[in-house]
Parts: sequence; C-alpha cells; structure tokens
Amino acid sequence: MSRKVLITGVAGFIGSRVAEEFLRRGYGVVGMDNLDPYYPKEYKLLRLERLNGYPSFTFYEGDFTRQEDVERVITPDLEGILHIGAKAGVRASIRDPEAYFRANTLGTLRILEGMRKAGVKKILMASTSSIYAGHTPPFREDMKTDRPISPYAVSKKAAENLLYTYHHLYGIEAYVLRYFTVYGPAGRPDMSVFKLIYSALSGEEFPLYGDGTQRRSFTYIDDVAEATYLTFRRVEGYDLFNVGNGEDHPLTYLISLVEKYTGRKVNLKRYEFNRADLPVTKADVSKIAGAIGWQPTTSLEEGVKRTARWMMDNWERIRRIFPSMPDI
Repeated sequence: MSRKVLITGVAGFIGSRVAEEFLRRGYGVVGMDNLDPYYPKEYKLLRLERLNGYPSFTFYEGDFTRQEDVERVITPDLEGILHIGAKAGVRASIRDPEAYFRANTLGTLRILEGMRKAGVKKILMASTSSIYAGHTPPFREDMKTDRPISPYAVSKKAAENLLYTYHHLYGIEAYVLRYFTVYGPAGRPDMSVFKLIYSALSGEEFPLYGDGTQRRSFTYIDDVAEATYLTFRRVEGYDLFNVGNGEDHPLTYLISLVEKYTGRKVNLKRYEFNRADLPVTKADVSKIAGAIGWQPTTSLEEGVKRTARWMMDNWERIRRIFPSMPDI
C-alpha cells in the first residue's frame, strides 16, 4: 500500500501540525490549501515553512470546492485523505452562512466525488464539538446532533452525513473526528488562547463574552495530531470519535494561566454572552480510548506555557502580521 496521503487545509493550524505528524512517521504528504483570507496569508506561510523542510512534502495551492482542483490532487496512488480543511468560526458563520456551506458541505462533496472517481477508499474528516448544542456535558458520540445553533455547526453536521452516505453507497472507509477547542503554537488567531496571549503582550483589550464562567475542553495541538494519526491508521467502515482533553476549565482559569506565563495582565472588555456559543463543551473520550488507545497527555497549564513561550519567541513577526488584535 502507498504511504502517501492528501491533507486538505494544510496551511491551517490543525492541518499543518497533522501533516508534520505524518511526515515525521515516514509518509509522503500532498498538502492542499487555498490560503483563504479569513486571516493573513503570511501567518499560514509561517506554518508552511516547517513543512517545506521535508523532502516528501508537496504543496498545492488550490480550492477543494473546485472540481478541477480536486481532480488534480486526488490520485489513485493515495492511501487516503485527511480532510482537515474547512471554513471555521462560529460567530463568523452567522455573518456569511453561504460561504460556510460552500466550503464545508459542498467542498466535502467535491472531495468524496473525487475519491469515488479515482478509486481512493479511505478518508478521515475533521469535525467539531459545536454540533453538540442542547446537550448536557460531557458530550458522547451517541448523542443526537440534529439541533445545531450556528451555520458553521450545521455545515459540519451535513459534511458528516455525506461521509456516511458515501461509505454506504460506495464502500468508502470513513471516520469523523470531532475536535474540542484546539490550541497551541501557531494557533488560530480568532481563538481565545491566541487572543488572550496577544492581549497580554500588547496591552490591547480582550473581548470577553459573558462572565468568563463558560467552560471548554481545551485540547493541545500535539495531542490532536497524535489522535488523528492513530485513528487514520485503523480506519475501516464508518465511525466517529471525540478528540478532546476530557477535562473542562472555565475561561477565567485560562486567563489566569495566560497572565502567569506571560507575566502580564489581560485587559478585559466585557460583552453579553453570544447566543451562538455553547456555555460548556466537555468531551467524553472513552470511546476513542477504548478503540484506539489514545488519551490526551498535555495539561492546560503545560499547553498554555508552551504556547505563550512560542508567541513571545515569535512576537516581533506576529506583531508585524497582526499589528492589532485580530477582529475575527
């Protein structure tokens, strides 16, 4: 079997780290990304710099919503596809829902059609904890997820359903990973960990929605990359797993850790709680632990320490890319 995979969204936060995990383990990686302007291209190129150091990495700038781009990168010699690319962001999806359905739902359909035509039979797709709206944590994979509360969550749920349909109709082996609040070095600039550290280092205001008691299963990127690799290696049939920390912490605790490891206070500006957000996300990871043998190993304190150190070490470049707090 070929040891080559296609990874979509390879210049994104999770996609780039997953690509590095596969490259380190001896895979050839074809990476695809459209360098979406949701945030600055230079930040995505920063991630690609690391990947370009691997001789078995090939980058293709393309858009998986375009059939011709998909057909260029999905070839019969692939072992499979890691469909990590997506248009992310709960609040941004409210402002432009059509863009989210085009990228996350139509884009997934294009990938699956490309697989069917090329005879590629294995896919793992990144999904989200946002689809668990309306349930009491901890969230389990067997909970009904038919009442999402943001266009982003709806678009990802539809993509999950497409994977099952193509598994049923065409025998494509398909797994879904529902990621919970992933953070770490080179993280997404619209996420709370990046913005809190940015606020501490710059002195600019951090927008706090609600009173800070909302809780998340903050999950460190290295744990996510390992879970993704281990799951892909055993994909057969159809299944889905939560990938999360297993513990949940309030935003106020995260703020205290950021202040501890930057040595500076966070300047908070308070707003009403956003109705598209979930008050609590907590992952039940017993299913993936039993099936794959994976458990997260990085505490929130250790993860914030590493992330703060990376941002301080790269602060001059980050400040040049983001001269003010990212408003996304």
